[in-house]
Amino acid sequence: MAKKTKSRKKLKIGVVDTMFARYDMGAAARAELAECPGYNKRFSVVSRTVPGFKDLAVAAKNLIEKNGCDIVVALGMPGSAPIDKQCAHEAALGIMQAQLLTSTPILEVFVHEDEADDPAVLASVFENRSRKHARNAYWMLFEPEQLERRAGQGVRQGFDDAGPLGTA
Repeated sequence: MAKKTKSRKKLKIGVVDTMFARYDMGAAARAELAECPGYNKRFSVVSRTVPGFKDLAVAAKNLIEKNGCDIVVALGMPGSAPIDKQCAHEAALGIMQAQLLTSTPILEVFVHEDEADDPAVLASVFENRSRKHARNAYWMLFEPEQLERRAGQGVRQGFDDAGPLGTA
């Protein structure tokens, strides 16, 4: 009698980004995922683009429910006006609700337009944060020990790491 081999399901990582962002965050996230071990063998990437960050929650929920994504990276850029910050908070609540409704992680990746005055610095924050959160999504699925090793280390996405607090 032939031995049955257990087939492994190819996992899916969703990437949803926006037209409103002033940087192609989705391209940065997809590029990072393409560098991860097992790309197109152990996992694939499903992408969508929506108009703005308030549209991310439903798009992420659809990637999970309709496209079978096991985790989603939701990328957006709130503007610098007070109303933009309020809308970003509400969008974040929507993303959290989508996580709870689907029991699936959705990594909210926002870069606020006023995080840096220098366009080159802001572009660097976009690139770095998008890539690092894409890598975090990969680690959550395939290498959770990578996250555990970094616990309490003040690791940041976008700017330099803050480092751990010392004890006296």
